[in-house]
Order: sequence, then structure tokens, then C-alpha cells
Amino acid sequence: MKTIQLKTNINCGNCVAKVSPFFNENPAIEFWAVDTQNPDKILTVKGQITQNQVVELVKKAGFIVLQETENIEIAVGHSASHSEKQNTQSGFWQDRTVWNKAAKNTLNCLIGCSMGDFGMILFIQAFYPHTSMVMTMILAIIAGLISSIILETILLKINEKLSWQQSLQMALGMSLISMIAMEIAMNITDLMITGGKPDFHSHIYWLAFGAAAVAGFFAPLPYNYFKLKKYNKACH
Repeated sequence: MKTIQLKTNINCGNCVAKVSPFFNENPAIEFWAVDTQNPDKILTVKGQITQNQVVELVKKAGFIVLQETENIEIAVGHSASHSEKQNTQSGFWQDRTVWNKAAKNTLNCLIGCSMGDFGMILFIQAFYPHTSMVMTMILAIIAGLISSIILETILLKINEKLSWQQSLQMALGMSLISMIAMEIAMNITDLMITGGKPDFHSHIYWLAFGAAAVAGFFAPLPYNYFKLKKYNKACH
């Protein structure tokens, strides 16, 4: 009987409940458990089943397995071969499941950041049109960070069933590097197209809005993928 241990992002009781049907109904699995208290969220599976089959079950349940071979125990008393490590390292950036998850996280942040960012620009242009371009960009970035944290807090409250305090703490602990990169990319793009003084009745403004959103999405995406893949941490 094999014992397989994998790092996952199955990080709470609700997550375990979601994967339970996939593992409980598999006749090749004699025992399985997830240590959600472990920072690596270790999934242990015992039975006549291969590592690849376990990985596929996790993916079907909507979660991911970190594929760094040095963090994976294929079977008790066995270590990964040199060729397996090379294949794992070369395929680090090729995990479609992680890209999809990172894209979803980034999109959530983009929506939150855009609300505060462009909302602040609209407010300043409407009521304080003589505000300097630099101050406008700074205030827009701050507003974007705040609105992103607020939206993420609400999503965590709804999706993860956490308390408001826990949701806020988790949202505050998410990567500021990623959010700041997004904000900077959005504002630089907007500045290049509109010159910092957008005319909201012009099609140029809405062109800038779309271009800024695209730039804001792609700027932090590789970083978000890296954090999720390497450290099993979602930035958003």
C-alpha cells in the first residue's frame, strides 16, 4: 500500500468538504486526510493509487497540488528521480490550473482596485480639477488599494464563511507588492493615453480605461502565479 503526501491549497474545513466526495468514492483509496493546520496543507493518501491519479482528483475538486518534487513524497521510503526533478522544474510555469487560479485572484483584485482608482479620479476631476497630476495618481493608488481590500474582505466573508475580523485580517495580509504593481501599471497606462487630464465625455477616456485595466491585470499576474505555485499563497 502506497502512502502519498502532497502540498495543496486545501486550507479549511469547507475545502475539505468539497474534496471529500472525490476521495471517499474512489475504491483505490483506503485512507486520506488533509492537515489544514500545517502551513503546507499536506494531503496524505494511502491505497493502491498513483501520484498522478491523486493530483487529478485534487484538480477535479477545484484545487491545486504544488508540483515541486522536493516537496512531494511519492511513496514511503522512495524519493523522486533526477529526471523527475528536471521535468518538474522545467514545467514550473506550465501549470494551467495554477494559471487559472492566479488569473481569477488577479481579476478579483483588478475589480476592487479599479473601483477605488477610477472612482477617485472621477471625484477629483469633478470637484478638485486643479489638483496636480502627481497628487491625483497618489490618491488614486491609495483609493484603489483600500477598495481592493474592502472587496476582498467581503468575498472572504461570503466564500470562506469567516468572521468579518478574520476576513479583514486575511485581506490585509495579502500581497501589497502585487496590488501596488497593478495600481502603478493602471495609472501609468492612463497617464500615457490621457495625459492625466481625462475628458469623461471623450472616447479616449474609455479607451484609456480599457487599456489600463488590461495592463493592471497582466502586470502582477506572473508574480501571483509564482506565489501560488511556489508557496501555495494566493496574493488576492
